[in-house]
Amino acid sequence: MEKKELKTERGSVFYWIEKNAAPRAKCIVFTHGLTANHSMFEKQVEYFRSACTLITWDVPLHGISRPYRDFSYGHCAQDLNEILEREGIGKAVLVGMSMGGYPSQEFACRYPEKTEGFIALDTTAFGTGYYSKSDIWWLKQAAPMAKWFPEGLLRSSMAKSVSRTAYSRNKMLEMLRPLTKAQIIEQMDIAYGKFLDENKDMRFSCPVLILAGEYDTTGKVKAYCRAWAEKTGYPLHMIADAAHFSNGDNAGQVNAEIEGFIKQL
Repeated sequence: MEKKELKTERGSVFYWIEKNAAPRAKCIVFTHGLTANHSMFEKQVEYFRSACTLITWDVPLHGISRPYRDFSYGHCAQDLNEILEREGIGKAVLVGMSMGGYPSQEFACRYPEKTEGFIALDTTAFGTGYYSKSDIWWLKQAAPMAKWFPEGLLRSSMAKSVSRTAYSRNKMLEMLRPLTKAQIIEQMDIAYGKFLDENKDMRFSCPVLILAGEYDTTGKVKAYCRAWAEKTGYPLHMIADAAHFSNGDNAGQVNAEIEGFIKQL
C-alpha cells in the first residue's frame, strides 16, 4: 500500500491506500482502535486487496499521526473526508474497530452521501440512552487507573485482555511498543474524554452491521452491542473464538462477514 501524508492545521495525518482498477470496486476504510495503528488490519488488507480499494490510516494522535492538537472525533471525520476527496473517492464502506467506531460513526452522520455502509467491529454506539451514570464514571477512571500499573504490566495486561490468540496478543504488543507509558495514558484520557464530550444520538441512512467477539470482555462492549442491535434492529453477528481484537483472533470469519455485507450493498 502507498503511504501518504495529509497535512492539517492540527497536525499531519498518515494513511495508506491501494486503489483497485476495477470500475465497480468498493472502497473500504479501516479505522483502528485505541493505542493501536493502521497495521491492526493487515489480515483484512491481505484478503481484500485484490477486490477492493483499501484505505487504512493512523487515526490522529495514534501511530505516526503524532503530534496532533485539538483531537476530537469531529476533526477525525473531517480529516477522513479530506483523504477521500484527495483520492477522488465518492463513497466508502467504513469498518471501525473499538475506538475506531467513533470517528466512523461521526463520518457517517456528517457525510451520509459518502457512506455506503458501516461495520461496527467490537465497538459501541453513539447515543445518550446506552450509558448509565456508573458506566460514565468507570469510563472516566480508565486513564487514572492505568497510571498505577508498572509500564511492563500495563502493556502486557492490555495486550492479553483484548486477545484470544498469540497473533493478536503479539500484534497488540507490537503496536504499543513505540509508545511511552505517558503517551498510552494520554491517548486513553483524550479518547474516552472526547467520547463523553461528543456523545449524541445519531441516525444512519446507510446499512449497518455489528460484529463482536464472543469472548470480548473489554468493558461492557458485548452488552452495549446487544442493546444497540435491539434498539435499532441492526444485525449483530458474534465472532466465534474471538475476544475484543476479533479481526485478529478470527480473521476468517470477520473477512467473510465484511465480504457478505459488501455484496449486499
